[in-house]
Amino acid sequence: MSKVKLARGDITQARADAIVNAANQAMLGGGGVDGAIHRAAGPALLEACRAVPAENGVRCPTGQARITPAGKLSARHVIHTVGPRYGIDPEPEKLLARAYHSTYQLALEHQCRSLAVPAISCGVYGYPLDEAARIALGVSREPAYTALDIQFYLFGDEIHRIWHAVLEELL
Repeated sequence: MSKVKLARGDITQARADAIVNAANQAMLGGGGVDGAIHRAAGPALLEACRAVPAENGVRCPTGQARITPAGKLSARHVIHTVGPRYGIDPEPEKLLARAYHSTYQLALEHQCRSLAVPAISCGVYGYPLDEAARIALGVSREPAYTALDIQFYLFGDEIHRIWHAVLEELL
């Protein structure tokens, strides 16, 4: 089983092989975690994202992941993944699970062992915190990801409390 930990704090300050970005489909920056990662990484991250092939403006479809260099971040890579918009995208639970699976598979393919991960889809995409925690933590503890050291960076007391309670249930 992978090592899964919860932390409060700024994901852009994480010491990990890869920082996971809760991106939008264009991968050109945005608000929340996405904007913070782009600001901290500097213009090299935006340049790397622009180099990712796009089809009709979509560089990363919902549920998939893409990897780029990390710019000025301490990590080697940024893994961009797009979670579902709750109440808008069909079958959000499947798409959210797929976003985590895609992220972890890409990490393993690129020899990333430590990951700093946000609560994907829990900001402006509106995913209920307890449901998102069950999906994210469930996927993270699957046997396929035993080689990964996964640290979730959670912004705020409420989300940290909810995710901690779900993690305790799963243990």
